[in-house]
Amino acid sequence: MSNQAKYDSLREQFDSFIFQNYHYSVENGDFFASFDFVLSPENTFHPCFRIPARSFYHWDSIPKPLLDNLVFHIGMIELISYWKIACPKKVIIKPFALDEEQIRWWKKLYFNGLGEFFYVNGIETSIDEFMELVNDDEVPRCTRYDSAFKLTEQTLIPVGGGKDSVVTLEMLKNRVPAIPLIINPRGATNECVAAAGFTEEQTAIIKRTLDPTMLKMNAEGYLNGHTPFSAMLAFYTILIGFATKSKYIALSNESSANEPTVPDTEINHQYSKSVAFENDFRHYVTKYINADIQYFSFLRPLNELQIAKLFSRAKAYRKVFKSCNAGSKTDSWCGRCPKCLFTWLALSPFISRSELTDIFGKDLLSDNNLRPILDQLDGSVEVKPFECVGTVGEVRACVNKILQTDDNLKDTILEGVAQTDDLTVEDYVAQFDDGNNLPESFKNILKEGLNA
Repeated sequence: MSNQAKYDSLREQFDSFIFQNYHYSVENGDFFASFDFVLSPENTFHPCFRIPARSFYHWDSIPKPLLDNLVFHIGMIELISYWKIACPKKVIIKPFALDEEQIRWWKKLYFNGLGEFFYVNGIETSIDEFMELVNDDEVPRCTRYDSAFKLTEQTLIPVGGGKDSVVTLEMLKNRVPAIPLIINPRGATNECVAAAGFTEEQTAIIKRTLDPTMLKMNAEGYLNGHTPFSAMLAFYTILIGFATKSKYIALSNESSANEPTVPDTEINHQYSKSVAFENDFRHYVTKYINADIQYFSFLRPLNELQIAKLFSRAKAYRKVFKSCNAGSKTDSWCGRCPKCLFTWLALSPFISRSELTDIFGKDLLSDNNLRPILDQLDGSVEVKPFECVGTVGEVRACVNKILQTDDNLKDTILEGVAQTDDLTVEDYVAQFDDGNNLPESFKNILKEGLNA
């Protein structure tokens, strides 16, 4: 059975998906929350998360209507991972009612955030057809909480363990009061935060747990695929922002994330890292949650090559950062995936080939099994890898730089590759994208760092 046929069959079998309720409590300083999602009487899901106690949390200071709103919205983004198992036509929201603008907003996020899921599974649908979002009319509207809840000039910095968040952390840690944030810590995230000089007690941590029923159904052959993780992170950061009274939330998404993965479409693996999502999210938070907190990407004015250059100066992180999703469970570089190869290429103008070999554990240029991946990254084939990688132009600039400077390319993935007339590495390093939401003080810090 094709995935399209499976999609159509499951939508007939499961007529609705219900966001039934949410729960939260604070116990000994730990914050707990869980959600009740219903696919059918036999298939219910109860994902949860825990935020371990820290001295900088102020849970009792958050007014209950605001905290209800914050946890409810995390449920709204968590539900999409469970809805996609069977993709029911109707989604019923019971904790709060959404107005028409909110319904359009959430459908746009779900549809675009699932663009890769639909594409990879070969599912043909549209934003009008894929889902009907329905209110339970007996509950109150979800509205913004306007109050004199005072936020401080403090910055929350999500850390994923890769080079991008390292650059943000390194540039801001001594310039603004900062708290690192990690979801589901692993070796690279912990070591990057430690390399920046923060202890575990100085770090906000979220321990998020998936419902085992979803994992079981995935293993049984129900629909599965990519969901917008960065959008989920966005809503979690707003909760932590209010809990720590942090006015600023500084993400590490770059301008390169705006390029579609599939040319001439809206399908983008990095949709929820794009400036389009960032703008939508900022508007939504201001209108429906609270107007005081400021969510933005500190690195939005930069491209991947500028970030790689800034990262190359931070030598303390070279042995601890990891960007490889395939190797995340073992905290290693797998050396076989698009993320590994792209990261190598992006760093190659600024870190020597021998040093990169030491970082990755092998010379990626000498692994001819990576040539098909290079063809995807540099646009030789139409579709880029569904990974968080840079633009085709950035990859070509790096390849051209290697071709110009490395005389030892026989029997490598670059043997026989022709140079192109695209922009050079130097051209990319000189750019600054004005399509960003940085407060002026943060923009000044970034410009000073670029010119250092």
